[in-house]
Amino acid sequence: MASNCNLASVLGVFLIVTLFHNPITVAGQKKSGAALFTFGDSNFDAGNKQTLTQANVPQGFWPYGKSRDDPNGKFSDGLIAPDFLARFMGIPNEIPPALKPNVNISHGASFAVADATLLGAPVESVIDSESTSEEIQSNKAANWNDDFIKKSVFMIYVGANDYLNFTKNNPNADASAQQAFVTSVTNKLKNDISLLYSSGASKFVIQTLAPLGCLPIVRQDYSTGMDQCYEPLNNLAKQHNEKIGPMLNEMARTASGFQFTVFDFYNVILRRTQRNLNYRFFVTNSSCCGVGTHDAYGCGLPNVHSKLCEYQRSYLFFDGRHNTEKAQEMFAHLLIGADTNVIC
Repeated sequence: MASNCNLASVLGVFLIVTLFHNPITVAGQKKSGAALFTFGDSNFDAGNKQTLTQANVPQGFWPYGKSRDDPNGKFSDGLIAPDFLARFMGIPNEIPPALKPNVNISHGASFAVADATLLGAPVESVIDSESTSEEIQSNKAANWNDDFIKKSVFMIYVGANDYLNFTKNNPNADASAQQAFVTSVTNKLKNDISLLYSSGASKFVIQTLAPLGCLPIVRQDYSTGMDQCYEPLNNLAKQHNEKIGPMLNEMARTASGFQFTVFDFYNVILRRTQRNLNYRFFVTNSSCCGVGTHDAYGCGLPNVHSKLCEYQRSYLFFDGRHNTEKAQEMFAHLLIGADTNVIC
């Protein structure tokens, strides 16, 4: 996909430098690096789901956080990509969950929540445009002034759950129904980005969807075997991703000061799945933690006797749909380094 992004409004490397390397001012104090806000689902959830729910979430317990000896609600054996990205940007702390009381949000925050969707999400999930916009407005006086928001980076990954749910609930959907659903999802994404822009945000990093059919949990659920992905979900992800560039180009033409870059996450994952040894991953079709044909279910659940691999860094996926810390660090390096193979 990256070679066909055709994002005429920006040059990827130039924009990445602009987004991530400009200093900002907060309450009269100059900070090193830009602030970072993240939105979306469990891939960027820094602990919001753990804060919202009364039940114990598996990600709050071992073996999540194993590589850091810190199970804190993140869907990984350690840090996630925004944590590394924040570090590379010069932010002194990991990006905190916005919904957790008494956290330091002076350098940004995560609004991502596990299980988030763009369509039909629970109240506590997703970007939830209106409530997030209100949260930004309410924090401006105490923490974030207009200049701070304008110079901050807003990073979004969402939509995977929409397509996973759609495929599960509509196994026989024809091409027309699929196209209509993709249009609905991407239109909602555009609306949410527009609302963030209206709140003062101007710098966006949009991450395309992964090849959803290659997730270990999907391979397991659809009995694809070890060597095949579930192509109907990959096709939906590709349809979704193809709309992202043109959508953002249109917004850049009509919205003053709107800047964006696209992270081609689809091909980042696909290349590591297909040519795993080139990236020093030994296993890319199964999870490090879980049970089942692909060890993709139940990691961290108290009533499931999950298997745990001996060496997390040899795996691309830690659980059925989330990547290991090693992979997450790779993603952040690709972003901050403006790798032209995947940044456009």
